This record gives sequence, structure tokens and C-alpha cells, in this order.
Amino acid sequence: MTDASKSSANAMWGGRFAEGPDAIMTAINASIGFDQRLYAQDIAGSRAHAAMLAATGIITSSDAAAIGEGLLTVLSEIESGNFTFSTALEDIHLNVESRLTEIIGEPGKRLHTARSRNDQVALDFRLWVRDQCDAAIRGLTDLMRAFLAQAEAGADWVMPGFTHLQTAQPVTWGHHMMAYVEMFARDRSRFEDARRRMNECPLGAAALAGTSFPLNRDMTAQALGFDRPTANSLDSVSDRDFALEFLAASSICAMHLSRFAEELVIWSSAQFRFVRLSDKWTTGSSIMPQKKNPDAAELLRAKLGRILGATVALFTIMKGLPLTYSKDMQEDKEQVFDAADTLMLGLAAMTGMVGDLTANREVLKSAAASGFSTATDLADWLVQRLDLPFRQAHHVTGSLVALAEAQGCDLPDLTLADMNAVHPGITQDVYSVLGVENSVRSRVSYGGTAPDQVRVQISRWKSVLS
Repeated sequence: MTDASKSSANAMWGGRFAEGPDAIMTAINASIGFDQRLYAQDIAGSRAHAAMLAATGIITSSDAAAIGEGLLTVLSEIESGNFTFSTALEDIHLNVESRLTEIIGEPGKRLHTARSRNDQVALDFRLWVRDQCDAAIRGLTDLMRAFLAQAEAGADWVMPGFTHLQTAQPVTWGHHMMAYVEMFARDRSRFEDARRRMNECPLGAAALAGTSFPLNRDMTAQALGFDRPTANSLDSVSDRDFALEFLAASSICAMHLSRFAEELVIWSSAQFRFVRLSDKWTTGSSIMPQKKNPDAAELLRAKLGRILGATVALFTIMKGLPLTYSKDMQEDKEQVFDAADTLMLGLAAMTGMVGDLTANREVLKSAAASGFSTATDLADWLVQRLDLPFRQAHHVTGSLVALAEAQGCDLPDLTLADMNAVHPGITQDVYSVLGVENSVRSRVSYGGTAPDQVRVQISRWKSVLS
């Protein structure tokens, strides 16, 4: 570090430190390499703080005006790429304040009155995470619309429903797509809830105990779009719940995204052929010319794990910290930055893949009829028509499945005589429930796979998202 750099850093720390840190300490201590992403939030918070200081008479209106204009100049320099970030100045706060003072002189030194870097970073980070919640909500809304479009196109297309990745019962393509609408709707609500809880302004808590200056914290909270100021200064500077909650919501959302990515990988395989991914989201092989690999889905499946890792990392950082601020908390941001970037990439990519997705209707229908998928319909018929206890109906149906398996056919291919040999009460009416189309139409319970029920849910969500 040069003498000039030492002098600049020491000026920010104050007169107690005669020497600057050595190179290793600088590397450990500096956060400007990543927290420069908070520049817009830092400048917005400083402008609101300066305006409040003037309104309460703590600084003059002329100083506040100079600070406000100077901060806009700094913002312009950063956004145009003409700002030089200094490691010697450690973080975004000191970098902005130092440049402000270079531009406007003495008034710039008054900006930090009645605040600390502790409440300043708590503010900046909270503003940034709040912005990411808004971005996630928008991204999820777009993704839900993409799934809705798929559901509407195939509300009555029959496909197999699975348990244990084994054919279970026939469902509809629309019903399967709507399952993800419900999942991502819950994700969206989690971000909305998290945003509401984090929408309190920590500025004014100062280092940890508040300040003796006559602040108007409601004014700064309102200026920055918060519902209210935080109520406890100790909690204000040490809280990272908002970041943890954002990561928790992101982790659940990432899990949902990854589940559908896995289904795309399976469904697009030659063994399934349920769907076709467009060339935008696939790649070929360097040696096998026939290959069309679902690389985008596979990469998402892997990348989304980073979000869970970030969540665990931040919980690990925070779990052992006493009140209030500790330097450990400087390590909170990189985890959240990476998770937010990964989430937004995942939402955008999945929205694109779902929008381009082509379902193979005939293959889906053929697969739906395999694996004795209407066995439950047969058992239900035995209960409803012959008044058998369900356990007995289950046993009869199992015997018929075994018979069909032995004959190398499916249940609808058994003759009535075959069925009567197992249970004499079975009538010709049983065939009305054994086809896959009949099966899905019969599932009329609320939330069921019957096409009419699916269309009810599609209409409801289209109205919600309009």
C-alpha cells in the first residue's frame, strides 16, 4: 500500500491508527470487490439521510443540496464506468463518501453525521434484497404464465401420472402443468411475505445504540419506500433474517425448478419421447451426430444447488454471532449475490424452455394406457357398482391385473368372461371406466385431473395473473 493509500484509509478510520494494514489484512478486510454492487442502494440511502439531516436542522440546507447533487454525480460516474473503486477504502460506503468529498469538499464530510457503517450496510443490503424479491416475483409470474399456456393447450391431453416413477393413473398434461403453477405460486407468495417482513428501515440505529441527534427516522423510512423504521437499534444492525428468508424462499423455488428440469431430462429422452425441447435449449455431441442433449435443463439442475449451498453458508455464518455487529457479517453478501443471480438465471431459462416446449400428444396417450393405469378405476367401479368393500375390490382388481399380465394384454382387453371368472358380478358397464379418456374424465373432485376441473383452475389463475 502506498503512503497516499494509507493516508486515505486512515482518514476514514480516524486518528487512532498510526499505520495502515498490511497487504494481507487489506485483502481480508476489503469488501469493495463485491459490495460495489450495492452502489445504487448506498447512494439512495445517503441522499435520503442527507435530506433528513437538513429537515431536522442537523446540517444546513445548502450542505444537504450539495451532498444530494454530488451523490448524483458519483452515481453517474459509477454507471458510466468512470469511477475508480479503491481497495484501500475497503467498501462501497467509504468509496462513495470519499469521492463525494473530492467533488464537493467540506459538505461531503457532514454526510456521515448520525449514522454508522453498521446501519448503513444494514440499509443498503436490505434495499438490495428487497429489489431481488421484486425481481423474483416478476420472474415467477412470467414462469407461471408460461406453464398456464402449456396447461391451456393440453387441458385434455392424456398422459401417465407417476408414483415412484412408475405408471400410476392417467392424468392430463394440463393437470401436470398446473401442478407447477401451484408450486411456483407458493414460491411467489414466500417472496411477497419475506418482502413485507423486511420492509422496515434500519437507518438511524447508528453503530448499535441509536444516536443523540434528533433524527426523523420516519422521514427516511418513507423516502426509501419502507413501511416503518425498525424498532430496536441492536436488532437493526445485527439482523440478517431478511437475507436468510430470501435465501430460504430461493432454495425452495430452486428445488421446484430443479424438479421440472429433471422431468425435462427424462421426458426428452429416447426412452420416453414425451416432449421435444427446441434447439435453443439443447446441444449436440462432438462424436455422436444423432444426439440432442437437454443441456440447459441439466445445467439448471446443477446450478440451482448453489442456492441451497448459499443458504447453508449464511446460516453457518450467523448462527454463532452475539449481538450486535461482527465483521463475520461482511461475508453475508457474496452468498446472497450468487444465489440471486442463479435464481434469476434459472427463472428466465425455465420460462424460455417451458414456452418453447412441445409435448408429443400421441406418445403421452399411449404411455398413459400402459402399466395397467386404470386399475384404480376398476377398483372404484367395484366399490360403487357392486358395493364391495374397498379392500376386497383391491384384491379382485389385483387378480384381474395378474390375469391380464399372464395373457400379455391390458385390463380393457380382458373379456367379460375373463372378468366374471374372477368375480361373477362384473358387468359390461365396467368397460366404461377402463379407457384412459374415461378415467381422466371421471376424476371430477375439486383439484382433480378431469379436463373440466383443469380448465376451472386455469381460468382462476389467468384471472389472478391478469
